[in-house]
Amino acid sequence: MESEAAGARRAAVLGKPIAHSLSPVLHRAAYTELGLTGWSYDSFEVDEGALPGFLEALGPEWAGLSLTMPLKRAVIPLLDEISDTAASVDAVNTLVLTEDGRRLGDNTDIPGMVAALREHGIEQVDSAAILGAGATASSALAALARICTGEVVAYVRSEARAAEMRQWGERLDVEVRTADWADAARALHAPLVIATTPAGTTDALAAAVPERPATLFDVLYEPWPTELAARWSMSGGAVVGGLDLLVHQAVLQVERMTGRAPAPLEAMRRAGEQALAAR
Repeated sequence: MESEAAGARRAAVLGKPIAHSLSPVLHRAAYTELGLTGWSYDSFEVDEGALPGFLEALGPEWAGLSLTMPLKRAVIPLLDEISDTAASVDAVNTLVLTEDGRRLGDNTDIPGMVAALREHGIEQVDSAAILGAGATASSALAALARICTGEVVAYVRSEARAAEMRQWGERLDVEVRTADWADAARALHAPLVIATTPAGTTDALAAAVPERPATLFDVLYEPWPTELAARWSMSGGAVVGGLDLLVHQAVLQVERMTGRAPAPLEAMRRAGEQALAAR
């Protein structure tokens, strides 16, 4: 057991807006379960302009930071080292601060997605569909690079977004075909559908869920379930939710920041579920 005498360590989540973040709930639950009584985890509203000054002011007690929008790309020039995973999508959601003052950037969203799918029995698929083309969609493509053996079809709203997704496919060595959002109902017949769009965007697709759907990974966790996820579940399909992703990526962050593994997945999930229910 690590005691107060071992020295206080700090970590936090940064972003703007930040009030909605569940990261403090998840990380604090992990510290409690691991007996890290000297550890604290906070949240700070920080934008791109304030990030360099925030990092410069950190003392030796700081172990790491979780980064959310709009900082995942802005932090990269401020790092000493970046993992291949983070570099593959130009996005860092985890900053580990070493004892000698180095800043190491990583991305736990991508392995977190793979772990969440694996927990639901999805080890490999021969094709997949992605709804949307934002930052989360590029992480989804990077995850699919690890588990999808065939084509990924991305349903998008504009040719500019389509071109972006094809570029990500080339970069990540994933076979990507793009299709118009107007045809998004076709996506629902894929062996794996990853919905990366904002709340409400896929509601109209709920009526188009097939009789025997396969697996839906909806990255939202609030509100939950989405209309699409609820209909999918009612039709007997497997559903992986945003909380699954959030917990799995946080597990990896806790392990990297504290050096303690395995992080307590179930305790963190329970804390997240309780926090969402309380909202």
